Amino acid sequence: MRDLGAGFGYLIKGQRWVGRHGRWFGFGLLPGLVTLILYAAALTGLGYGADDFVDWATPFADDWSSPWLALLRNTLTVLVFGLGLFLAVITFTAVTLLVGQPFYESLSEQVDRTEGGEVPESGLPLWRELWISARDSVRVLVRVGLYSVLLFALGFIPVVGQTVVPVIGFCVTGYFLAEELTAVALQRRGMALKNRLALLRGRRLLTLGFGVPLGLAFLIPFVAVFLMPGAVAGATLLARDLVPSGGDEDDAPTPYTLDKD
Repeated sequence: MRDLGAGFGYLIKGQRWVGRHGRWFGFGLLPGLVTLILYAAALTGLGYGADDFVDWATPFADDWSSPWLALLRNTLTVLVFGLGLFLAVITFTAVTLLVGQPFYESLSEQVDRTEGGEVPESGLPLWRELWISARDSVRVLVRVGLYSVLLFALGFIPVVGQTVVPVIGFCVTGYFLAEELTAVALQRRGMALKNRLALLRGRRLLTLGFGVPLGLAFLIPFVAVFLMPGAVAGATLLARDLVPSGGDEDDAPTPYTLDKD
């Protein structure tokens, strides 16, 4: 259980780090603000167009009498917008990290620099880093989607579905959120996705202690924007613990040149 507290401690340390380095906090806000504006515009468009989409998708109901026509289409409109909002929440971090790859990599390097020791660099061109980040984000989101379908189905089990399943859902969200954030530092250390997942599984409570509280806060995208710089800083500090410099050669991360997936 000590690892749970330690994981949360890295989250606090990351926020303190950006608090002491205000320039980097402002620097790290930019990708989140850009992503928030894009998502807000998309959700606004969805809000205005969801009813038209539902009307187009349900021509069979044109001749239905009141109140069934309105009930069907209003319900579907709410569901369409709810689905869009859900997708926005679960993809916000991945898209922000992709948009802000150069920003967050620089911030992560600065954390390594101020904490002392080696400052790893991937040695890859920017386009290659962006490609790896996008590919890995899709893989993570597919995993999250599969878990979401399973948990949705389990949610219909009486009592368990309303108590245990939501807790498991937050743990799954927090775990993969921690993976996405630590990826910024671990990619610079040459670690492929499968190696990162194995590394985090080995310290599961530490990972959950970092990711679950952050996942709860990230349910509000506006809050996520302001927490993101500190989250990246904290994830870098966490990565330094998971992969200490000067470790045994057998524990060295697998470089991208060996990642053939």
